[in-house]
Amino acid sequence: MQADSVQTEGVQAVSAAPSGTSIVGRMHPLGWVALGLVVIALVFHTVFSTKYLVGNLSIGHWVALLLTVAISTQTNLLDRIRRSIDSISSVTKVLAWILVWIVFIVQFFNVATRYGNGLVETDIYFGETVSVAWQAFALIAILGLNYGVRDGVNPRIDFWWADFSNKTKATLDFTIHVLLLLPFTFMAIRLLNGYATTALGRTRSGEWPSGWRVWETWEGAPDAGSLAVGPIKALLLVAFTLFALQVISEVIKTGFVLVGREDLGAMSHSDAPMRIE
Repeated sequence: MQADSVQTEGVQAVSAAPSGTSIVGRMHPLGWVALGLVVIALVFHTVFSTKYLVGNLSIGHWVALLLTVAISTQTNLLDRIRRSIDSISSVTKVLAWILVWIVFIVQFFNVATRYGNGLVETDIYFGETVSVAWQAFALIAILGLNYGVRDGVNPRIDFWWADFSNKTKATLDFTIHVLLLLPFTFMAIRLLNGYATTALGRTRSGEWPSGWRVWETWEGAPDAGSLAVGPIKALLLVAFTLFALQVISEVIKTGFVLVGREDLGAMSHSDAPMRIE
């Protein structure tokens, strides 16, 4: 009899779990943000006449917002999306470390060969290595953006941060990411879209050069060797796209913490000491 009562209590506890709540109760905070944007966009689209994007969303924007609202009710799906984005940052972290060694080797070669320049009466043996060095160095920063956001390698200037609870930290990060970083990355991607295609050869009139040898129109580096800088400029668009994805991942994580799912939050904790700047 006692065992049956314990089993009955267990069944009741399971039935009272959050999984039985309504769709509204299961909605992730990111979904509420997307729903709020839908309402604001509808108001500006129907009531006010504005040239700003908020009142002139394309069909793709509407689909993305409504899809975000729908996905925000699926906890497991959101967690899988977050994990997939974080795995991309793991790949870019490895690529960044490889580039660190490339920069070291190329620069070491440049310095070492300078001692023999007098024998061949030239300043630099291979001028292309200068461009390779600075472009590889630039790629370290470009590919390290999303990794830095994921692992929290940026120094915190708030010396109270270490004493905050996880929910307080999540509240601050969620708010700042939604109000500042997401709009910033969205704006950067819109601006860099045209910049990247222009760097890869498209003219300002929107036409691409005739023929398939588009690299012949790319801008050359001012360094000796003059390697093309079109690809490195175009990768800025890739960098900010990865940056935006990682910010979305952080919003998902901090949102989980806000609704009491710290097991899915996986907030990053940096071992670097706090410092005031």
